[in-house]
Amino acid sequence: MTVVAFNERQQLAGPAQRLELLCDPGSFAPVRSGVVSSRLGPRAGRGDGVVAGAGRIGGRAVFCYAQDPAFMGGSLGSAHADSIVRVMHLAGQVGAPVVGFVESGGARLQEGHDALAGYGRIFKASVDLSRLVPQVTIVTGVSAGGGAYSPALTDFVVMTEEARMFLTGPKIVEAALGEQVSMEDLGGPSVHSRNGVCQLVAPGEREAVDAARALLGMLPSRLGGAEPAPLTLPQPAGDTDPSATVPTEARRIYDVRDVIGAIADGGELLELCEGWARNMVTALARIEGRPVGVVANQPRRLGGVIDAEASEKAALFVESCDRLGLPLVVLVDTPGFMPGRGQERAGVIRHGASLLRAFAGARVPKLTVVLRKAYGGAVITMNSKDLGADLTFAWPGAEIGIMAARQAVGIVHRRRLGEATDPGAALAELEAEYAAEHLNAEAAAAAGFVDEVITPTETRDRLVWALGALERR
Repeated sequence: MTVVAFNERQQLAGPAQRLELLCDPGSFAPVRSGVVSSRLGPRAGRGDGVVAGAGRIGGRAVFCYAQDPAFMGGSLGSAHADSIVRVMHLAGQVGAPVVGFVESGGARLQEGHDALAGYGRIFKASVDLSRLVPQVTIVTGVSAGGGAYSPALTDFVVMTEEARMFLTGPKIVEAALGEQVSMEDLGGPSVHSRNGVCQLVAPGEREAVDAARALLGMLPSRLGGAEPAPLTLPQPAGDTDPSATVPTEARRIYDVRDVIGAIADGGELLELCEGWARNMVTALARIEGRPVGVVANQPRRLGGVIDAEASEKAALFVESCDRLGLPLVVLVDTPGFMPGRGQERAGVIRHGASLLRAFAGARVPKLTVVLRKAYGGAVITMNSKDLGADLTFAWPGAEIGIMAARQAVGIVHRRRLGEATDPGAALAELEAEYAAEHLNAEAAAAAGFVDEVITPTETRDRLVWALGALERR
C-alpha cells in the first residue's frame, strides 16, 4: 500500500508564483489584474489584493485565483470579490475546475456593506458551480470569517501546516467568552483535519499545490455526466493477495488500507479526511486506470464499528463522489453500529440515515465487497444490494447476517441453553449451526443477498470487469 504523501515544507513568494506553480509551465494568464477599488484610491494595488486568471493542469483548462495577504491582509473588498466571481463564472461557462489560494482576514472594514456583499456573491457563485465543475481550495495562511466559509463550500480543502482558519479569531473569542486560545488551537490543521473541514494537510505550499494537482487528476473537468474522469494507463496492483493481512478471526484487527492498496493501481490511494472518524476510510484511487472513490470500514480503529462521525464522514464522501461522477467501491468489515447513550445523543440515527440516503441516492456505479463480517443495520447501510448496489461480492469466509452467531443463539435458544447440562458445549454447537445456516457467504448468495462469492485474489479482476460493464456510454 502506498498512501500519497507530501513530505517537504516549502513556501512560495506570492500569489502570482503560487498560480504559476499550480498551472502547467507557461500556461497561466491573469484576468482583471488591473482592477482596483475606487474607495481606496491611490492605496489600491494591482488586482485589489487578489491575482486571478486561467491556465492548464495536465493539459486541461483550469481557472484559479490567489489572495495576497501583503495587500491589506488579503481582506476582501468589492473589486477583489468581483475578480474571484468573474473567474468562477468563466469556469462555469467553459466547464473547467476552480482552484483558489485563500489567505484572508475576512471582509474589508473600510468597505463595509460592499465587502459583505462581495462575500455573498462568492458564496452564491460557489454553490452554483457545485453542480457544474470541481472546486479545490488551498488555505496557506490565516483565514477568518468569510475567508473560512468560502473554502468550506468547495469540494476539497487542502491546508498547509502553517494555515489557520476560523470564523472568529482569538481576540474575539477572549472578549466574548473570556477564553484564551491560540490561533493554532482554534483553527489549525490539527483541528480541521479531525473535524472534516479539511481533507488534506500538506507541509508547505509546494506540497499543497502537488495535492491539488493530484486531486484534479482524479476528477472530470465538468460534472453532471458531461465528461468522464480522466483515464490513465493501467498499472498492476502487485502480487499481494488482498486477504494476506486480514486475520480469519473476526475480532483481530488489521489495516484496511492494505486491502485497498492490493486492488488499486500501483498500490496507491489518496486518503481524504484521514484524521476524522478514523474507523471509516475514504479515499480516491485508480483501478485499471479508472478513478474511483473507496469507502471502507477500518477494523484497526474501534474494530470497524460505525458511529455517528463515521456515518457523517462516509455520507459526505458518497454524495461528493456521486456529484463528481466517480464510481464507488465499498469494502465492508464491521460488527455494526456503535451502541450506547453517547451515540444516541450524538444523533447516530440521523447520521446513519444520511449514509443510507447517500448510497440509495447515488447514481454512479456502486460496487460492494464484504471482506470478513457485516452484521445488522450496518449490512444494509454499507451499500447493500437492496439499497441500490449494482453488484455485491463477498469473500468465502465472510459472515453476513442480523447479528453474530453467539448473540443470535443467546436470543433464539435462550431456553434451550438454560436447560442444557453443558451450556458451553450447547452454545458452541448452536453457534456453529446458526452460522452455517444464516451467516456464511454462500447462504447469502443463495438467498440473493449478494451476487457472487469470490476469492480474495479475484477481487481486483471482478471490480475491473464490473466497472467496465457499468461504465456510462
